[in-house]
Amino acid sequence: MATTIVSSFMADTSEMASRPENAPAAKQSLYDFKVKSLVGGKTVDLSKYKGKKVVILNVASKCGFTKQYADWEKFYKDHGDKVVVLGFPANNFKEQEPGSNEEIAQFCSATYGVTFPMFEKVSVLGEDQAPIYKWLSTKDLNGWNDKVPTWNFCKYVINEKGELTNFFASKVLPTDAEFTQAVGI
Repeated sequence: MATTIVSSFMADTSEMASRPENAPAAKQSLYDFKVKSLVGGKTVDLSKYKGKKVVILNVASKCGFTKQYADWEKFYKDHGDKVVVLGFPANNFKEQEPGSNEEIAQFCSATYGVTFPMFEKVSVLGEDQAPIYKWLSTKDLNGWNDKVPTWNFCKYVINEKGELTNFFASKVLPTDAEFTQAVGI
């Protein structure tokens, strides 16, 4: 009897979701949002990313997945001309992002050399959920998805038209086949 061995680095497909072909039109797109930059709090209109794919991450500095900052920075350096990575610090999971915006910026720069765009700390769950995360996780707004972040470093993929196309949970890396297929690289 043959035994199939599943590699431990393969992504768990239960941690993924893709936009169905017959999904209704979304009420909003990524381009409807303005957010504040991590450094200086400058308003950034996300319509500036029209024509590019975007990956949105909820990040934290004191998490077992924090080392993913290095993976996402490498991905951004290698593919930033086609796929933009946007980081949103959040303290929703076991208070693993307790720092101020300034402390988070210093940590990301000094520890991981992060150059991808980072934004002010937000809430990704609950009554104080940031508007962009409400859109990402509300089926009535994005057309199909109701998955909220289940932990730090969840990923949402948006296509060149500003439409949400995929959700990936924390364990999924930018080198995983399912992710690279979703972003087309």
